[in-house]
Amino acid sequence: MSELSSFLFARPSFAEGVARIIDLGNTLNQYNVSPTPEEADSIALESDWMVIGRDLNNAMSEYDYLEEQVDRELNDVLS
Repeated sequence: MSELSSFLFARPSFAEGVARIIDLGNTLNQYNVSPTPEEADSIALESDWMVIGRDLNNAMSEYDYLEEQVDRELNDVLS
């Protein structure tokens, strides 16, 4: 998972995981916070679109690469 797509989730460490075993009162829960819910939504939405843009860019680059390979192979066969 990308840091952009997991903005609202806390990433606990190993030590925090061990401490949660004895945390019966559930006092160790800590989440990434924003001043307002609207700001949290805005940041999360922007992060989601950044990930979508990155995925589209990767897909288009891979398509271009594969298209060039096919063109080269066709040229070799036809030559």
